[in-house]
Amino acid sequence: MLAPIERIEHDLLGDLAVPANAYYGVHTLRALQNFPITGIAISAYPNLVDALASVKEAAALANHELGVLSEVKMQAIVHACRQVRSGTAHEHFVVDVIQGGAGTSTNMNANEVIANLALEHLGHRRGEYGVLHPNEDVNLGQSTNDVYPTALKIATYAGIMQLIEAMGVLRASFERKALEFRDDLKMGRTQLQDAVPMTLGQEFSTFAVMLGEDEARLKEAAKLICEINLGATAIGTGINTHPRYAQLACRHLSDVTGIALTTSPNLVEATQDVGAFVQLSGVLKRVAVKLSKTCNDLRLLSSGPRAGLGEINLPPVQAGSSIMPGKVNPVIPEVVNQIAFEVIGNDVTVSFAAEAGQLQLNAFEPIIAHSLFKSIAHLRAGCLTLASKCVDGISANRDRLRAILESSIGIVTALNPYIGYTHSTEVAKEALVSGKSVAQIVIEKGLLSPLQLDEILQPAMLTQPRGIASAA
Repeated sequence: MLAPIERIEHDLLGDLAVPANAYYGVHTLRALQNFPITGIAISAYPNLVDALASVKEAAALANHELGVLSEVKMQAIVHACRQVRSGTAHEHFVVDVIQGGAGTSTNMNANEVIANLALEHLGHRRGEYGVLHPNEDVNLGQSTNDVYPTALKIATYAGIMQLIEAMGVLRASFERKALEFRDDLKMGRTQLQDAVPMTLGQEFSTFAVMLGEDEARLKEAAKLICEINLGATAIGTGINTHPRYAQLACRHLSDVTGIALTTSPNLVEATQDVGAFVQLSGVLKRVAVKLSKTCNDLRLLSSGPRAGLGEINLPPVQAGSSIMPGKVNPVIPEVVNQIAFEVIGNDVTVSFAAEAGQLQLNAFEPIIAHSLFKSIAHLRAGCLTLASKCVDGISANRDRLRAILESSIGIVTALNPYIGYTHSTEVAKEALVSGKSVAQIVIEKGLLSPLQLDEILQPAMLTQPRGIASAA
């Protein structure tokens, strides 16, 4: 006898045929039919799937401790949740990442998959919900309105830690280059015009420092999302839960995830407020903006190679043109620029979604989740790619650095304390018109001797604070 290819499940709207081999059930199938939006299933975000399983495990443990869930059911649910976190059945988390219903379809998908895994563990067939039910047992003491934002925070926390690690890899790459280039004197620029001398090492150390600052800001944002509303149920009043449930569930969830979570002191406020996600999105935008600025600088510094600045060389990773032989483009900084543009747009989406929340619930957390997960994942990939395929292989074009510095009029600024602003202005003007170097004109005019000029124009004198001694 052939095994059935379908099973019939029932919901509010009636009966529906579910694939017999599916761990999900009727509620998930309705969502598949209703939300053919992006084609991206929630399984695309493993951190979210694992977080949902963690919440369900913590809830089962708390409910058993309170005496409202049997030992047998608790053990089966916990076993199923741990299977999910090990990677089992991720492909059955199939609802679209963008969905109506404030994440209800995602929560139902998790309830059904975990229930059917638990049923198999108990020796029953999928869909035999009289033994263990997705809503009555797996979702006991819960609502989408506390499960979904709690899972989102746990998943986001995991993503933040992964992003911080990737930013550390990129920061270390810039730090190594800063050390390598510490003695390479060059001309600094403001408003794309010659300014004063600096070292290439100082320039690259700036990129590293900016990343370090943003790592610190991300850690601050991560602390904000460790406050959860699990136990709030529908709107924050905790209806249908034991008075001790919220604290017990939070304690178990901290143990399961290894994250120091706390229960919000006001669950009604916590259920409708998504401010922590807005804060995090803003920090991600900050990371993106500064990373994009860094990539702009790398593109400018490597421009040319003959007709641009050409001060550094980016490692060639692919041919740059289908028509111009020998052309190599800064494709790695360019792709990171585009990631930054996306993250900035995602922040706008999060802002609008947060603002659109009404009364006791924000119904638009799915698009907040999708936006945050994309920003975190793509920034992480961008940092690792920029480090390994670009920064690690950057070299200095030292002859070019020296030639630009020696021909630059900007070096006259270093002479201000010795020959005065008026003389410096005259020297700069003559250098611009005549094409002579600043040093040549200063000596010709007798403003400084060659020996004095050599002492003043030492790298250590040009690139850091110093006391001004009389040149006379």
